[in-house]
Amino acid sequence: MPHRMGRFITVSFLPVRRTYRPRVIKPTAPAYRVNRQITVPEVRLIDENDDNIGVIATAEAITKAEQAGLDLVEVSPLAKPPVAKIIDFSQFKYQRDKEVQKAKAKQKKQEIKGVRLSTRIGTHDRALRLLQAGKFLDEGHKLKVELQLKGREHQHKDLAAEVIEQFLVELRKRYKITVEQPLQKQGGRLSLVCYSGGKIEEPKAEEEV
Repeated sequence: MPHRMGRFITVSFLPVRRTYRPRVIKPTAPAYRVNRQITVPEVRLIDENDDNIGVIATAEAITKAEQAGLDLVEVSPLAKPPVAKIIDFSQFKYQRDKEVQKAKAKQKKQEIKGVRLSTRIGTHDRALRLLQAGKFLDEGHKLKVELQLKGREHQHKDLAAEVIEQFLVELRKRYKITVEQPLQKQGGRLSLVCYSGGKIEEPKAEEEV
């Protein structure tokens, strides 16, 4: 309310009260629907022995799971109809969580390791680079093969590319190599990135009769 004081008017304001609104937290959908969380009318049932029972009513599948003392878990919700399996859900979830953690650890551990070549690399140094590259691949890392062009080598980049390709040929004698990033030139450097799908088994020597 305004108050008149001589020639001056003072105005006082009442504090504005804000209405408290509690934050609404949306429940997250379960990763797997279990038992009566499965709301579709029918499912394709896989029993506890991994036998394909076929398409049956969801209520009947739940009853079968209860009779077996286990759970009915919807393992393929996008299938038509969804695929549900009779299993111990706690054990199933433990195994899946373990697999996810293992995959994350592997992804975190994997790095891109590099080896550098040159157009004038000698036989000894080349062998050392192959050993180094093999070590990286054995550890599960991706491999970046680089070659720095110098001086007149810029005019003969085909020769540099051939050095890298020949290096890959040697690696492919021991590893199942997949090229993730094809050979490319950036500035004065040629490079490619590859990884291994495992070692190539050496043929066993035939035993003498």
